[in-house]
Amino acid sequence: MLFVAFIGCGLIFYYFFNPQSNSFLLKCPFKFFTGYDCPGCGGQRALHAALHGEFRQAFSYNPLFIIAIPYVILGILFEWFGLKYSYPKIRKVLYGQTAIYIIAIIIISFFILRNI
Repeated sequence: MLFVAFIGCGLIFYYFFNPQSNSFLLKCPFKFFTGYDCPGCGGQRALHAALHGEFRQAFSYNPLFIIAIPYVILGILFEWFGLKYSYPKIRKVLYGQTAIYIIAIIIISFFILRNI
């Protein structure tokens, strides 16, 4: 219940505060020190845009972040709402060791390609 409240407060916060116009929000330290975009750069702006229904704009800020949202929500459903017992094979395919390697490759590839 505390987790749901925390996520809800975070979503409300990002709905009302635009990361582009509010300097009190955290900036990416990796980009600050290296000048390169990390895989998460643009995530705050993407979340703000998505919460306002601006999905094209959100996708332009960080496509990987937007694509990952349904995957993360499904993972939460599997872990916290008992779906891991109902659908163990699907959970293993989507969140097993092989899936972790594939996701790592996708994140690293995204990091390289967005900085070329």
